[in-house]
Amino acid sequence: MSSLDTRPDTTPSAQWRWPSVHPEGRKFALIAAAITLLVFWFVSEGLGWICTGITIWVLAFFRDPIRSVPQGAGLIVAPADGLITMIERVPPPRELVGDDALSGEPLVRVSIFMSVFDVHINRAPITGTIARVVYISGKFLNASLDKASEENERQHFLVEGADGTRIGFTQIAGLVARRIVPFVKPGDIVAVGQRVGLIRFGSRVDVYLPAGTAPKVALGQRSIAGETILGRLGDGEGVTGVAQ
Repeated sequence: MSSLDTRPDTTPSAQWRWPSVHPEGRKFALIAAAITLLVFWFVSEGLGWICTGITIWVLAFFRDPIRSVPQGAGLIVAPADGLITMIERVPPPRELVGDDALSGEPLVRVSIFMSVFDVHINRAPITGTIARVVYISGKFLNASLDKASEENERQHFLVEGADGTRIGFTQIAGLVARRIVPFVKPGDIVAVGQRVGLIRFGSRVDVYLPAGTAPKVALGQRSIAGETILGRLGDGEGVTGVAQ
């Protein structure tokens, strides 16, 4: 008899459920709802329905779904939902370079672009200690541009695993984004897939894979924060994608 024939009486299953709204977004939803009511009462019903749609969008923007985080030695998971727009080898940001940080040698950078329709809660790519959090004020260029990594408002994170592995990733504000909100600080211990921050209203996250680690995602692929595997430490075999 195969193992599939010896099932327990109760088979575990997953069910869809409405995602919760992150506390950071509740005040915006309340403001949008209040404005909507005022518009219905004092302006017009037609405009009120438009404001209702905006309120629903605000709630959707700050949704915080539960994610099933893969567990395994050396796994690096995506810190953001969105489109893989760039995969290239570049020097890491100088804010993440140092004796107790990244070496400064070029690393593979995976860029994930988040539209205003994506989940904007960002998560830790590995389990470890937050070694650095560096905020840089800057411009608000289109986050899909390469120069946004150096010119836009951004926030760098460095996570160090128990084995000494260090991974840097950066939240980058975009055209609409005007606020980067961290949930962690240096010295905090995080689990892979744990929520570490958000960016309000459209943005990008760059991840710098350690040397010798090839990306397990392809250009044009969509990633899911806390679920999509970006790479495995020391695994230099990458993947390619075909649009169809």
